[in-house]
Amino acid sequence: MPGRRPSVLLAAALALSACARSSGGRTPTAAPMDSIRGFSAAAAAAEYTIESILSRSLSRDSTGAYFRHLTDEPHPAGSLRNKELADWIADRFRAWGLDHVQLHRYDVLLPWPREVKVTMLAPTRYEATLREDAYPVDPHTAKDPGPTYIGMSASGDVTGQLVYAASGNPGDYDWLEQHGVSLKGKIAIVRYSVPYSYRGFKALTAEQRGLAAVLIYSDPQEDGFRKGLTFPDGPWGPESHIQRGALTYDFMFAGDPLTPGYASIPGAPRIKSSESASVPKIMMVPMSYRDAKPLMQALGGPEAPASWQGAMGFTYHVGGGPATVRVKIENDDSTRAIWVVEGRITGTDEPEKYVVLGNHRDAWVYGAVDPSSGTATQMELARALGAQARAGQRPKRTIVFASWDAEEWHLTGSTEWGEQFADDLRRNAIAYLNVDGSTSGSKFDAGAIASLNALVTQVVRDVEDPATNASVLEAWGSALRSQTRDATIGGGATHETSAKRPLDYPGNALGSGSDYTVFLNFLGLPVVEMSFNGPYGVYHSMYDNAYWMEHFGDPGFRYMTAMADVWGRMALRLANAEHYPHDFALYATRVGGFVDAIAALPDVTNELDLSAVRAARDRWSTSAAALERALDATLHESPSADRTRRLRTASDAMRSVEQTLLNADGIPGRPWFRHVLYAPRYTYAAMTLPGVQEAIDAHDWTRARTQLGIVAAKLDAAARETQRAASAAGAGR
Repeated sequence: MPGRRPSVLLAAALALSACARSSGGRTPTAAPMDSIRGFSAAAAAAEYTIESILSRSLSRDSTGAYFRHLTDEPHPAGSLRNKELADWIADRFRAWGLDHVQLHRYDVLLPWPREVKVTMLAPTRYEATLREDAYPVDPHTAKDPGPTYIGMSASGDVTGQLVYAASGNPGDYDWLEQHGVSLKGKIAIVRYSVPYSYRGFKALTAEQRGLAAVLIYSDPQEDGFRKGLTFPDGPWGPESHIQRGALTYDFMFAGDPLTPGYASIPGAPRIKSSESASVPKIMMVPMSYRDAKPLMQALGGPEAPASWQGAMGFTYHVGGGPATVRVKIENDDSTRAIWVVEGRITGTDEPEKYVVLGNHRDAWVYGAVDPSSGTATQMELARALGAQARAGQRPKRTIVFASWDAEEWHLTGSTEWGEQFADDLRRNAIAYLNVDGSTSGSKFDAGAIASLNALVTQVVRDVEDPATNASVLEAWGSALRSQTRDATIGGGATHETSAKRPLDYPGNALGSGSDYTVFLNFLGLPVVEMSFNGPYGVYHSMYDNAYWMEHFGDPGFRYMTAMADVWGRMALRLANAEHYPHDFALYATRVGGFVDAIAALPDVTNELDLSAVRAARDRWSTSAAALERALDATLHESPSADRTRRLRTASDAMRSVEQTLLNADGIPGRPWFRHVLYAPRYTYAAMTLPGVQEAIDAHDWTRARTQLGIVAAKLDAAARETQRAASAAGAGR
């Protein structure tokens, strides 16, 4: 692709230099004057003009107004308030001129609790409050957020000795058993983990070890006073904060547990919850560290290892006993309606092709960061792009806005919508751009399929960081260099060594835990996930509210609005590009790194022959280089109908490359996850070459060889489709 600074682009950028922008963004004159991937110089100049109009129209005031309305009341999935917000968003979409605005209803398993109780019976009696404290400075904390619970916990009434199992991972239970602590029938108390380990994985692990129930709390060492000032004086969690959540085994399959692989619409067949691989069979209750403290203080038994000690001010022991605890949970096991809001800005040239911009709406309580900051960003972007469309400035391809529901339970709304419209998405969707919470601070981060890395970095190159007046890319790079420097110096390297290392962003190993899952793992679409991050100790608690955001997360709604600039430019570049901006040369390089990581595992070189998969990767790299040359030459041609036709044909082949990496049979044991390069671990952490990796983890070398052959075949398919794109781009020259 051209890397020059063409005079026409420079002239267009200079013409925009006087534009002031209420969003606090940057004009192209402040950005490096490289061309945009997928655009000729002239097309890039026109694109910059469109993006500048968008940036100038974004308003922190309107973003803040949407945010305050969204966070005024609790709105969990299935609630009346969340349906009211769905209607409100749909009404706003219509008022702003979006097309085909509709609400999609899905009836999904969504049990609510009738009763949740945790009582210590011995050595003393203590009833856990399972409540968070109110603070006079924040009126929202005086409202009743409803019962405290974990979504999809089993119902039951059990009594047993308590054991402390650190983060509740397999190695933690191994340690307990090695030190004479029996597990069967016990009740475990575990901590939320840093780095994060999904609570559903903790539940499955406890279920497999024969425990009767799990209590889960946030230790102040991870997200409380040990980190800094706590709410309402700082961003970290106070002693009564409770991290809610769900524990669905959506690492088996995402979406409604009763309709695996197909949408939960009228007439859909439904399995019993007892037959569903994603429904847990163990109870779990979340609690504050204030409620956990008396339980932990009552434990005897061996002293916990140093790495298990926390910040509650006493030495942690592991039990079992003398603490004895009763856990009672009664759920209604109901199916409830959830609502996905969809609105479109229809394109002018290729209206059937579209980019999807998604954010979920449901929250455990107020959801200031997660998800309402992202919802407010999405609404401000829809308002601004809707205004451009009404003024006659529509994108060439369609932009779809989607407000998902019940993400917090099973990634539900996005999955049901993706399964319902799977055929059309595979034929026409270009990419999925996900923003969950748009901001908890000022540090930008993103994960993406490597073919979209250039799209991400070029967009944030052209958006101003609200705090530094540099670009978001420069601020991002500075933060990454600082992290690399700290890590390398800690490992004995020098500052100079770390400064010379090239930055590696965005990250290209994608796990799960957000709405991009169905698009990547089930449908084979390129995805981007992004946010601005900062100190955030009130996740899924009542204190994740407007007061927290306006005092600590994003005062003045600067980063919430900057994300609208980032998200909007990204969507417009995909919608307006002369050819899609996919970079398969980089993608092939990244896959080579995935293969190298497998090769470095113990026993692999003795058991597996990686030559075929490496050769297939090399063939893909060769095809990608040919595509780069063809696209570069074609973009430099004078505009013509034939040039447009060839670029569109090449783009359609490029769009389908990701789908060639799907295996219809999926990962052994997890057939819903079909991508041969990506899947989440049960912890939600990223896993690359998942079929191969899981076979190696199981020491099943026969299966590993089979899976390796599938990967090689899929890489060859990607190489052929990439070559088809190259041939289409260069045909007739």
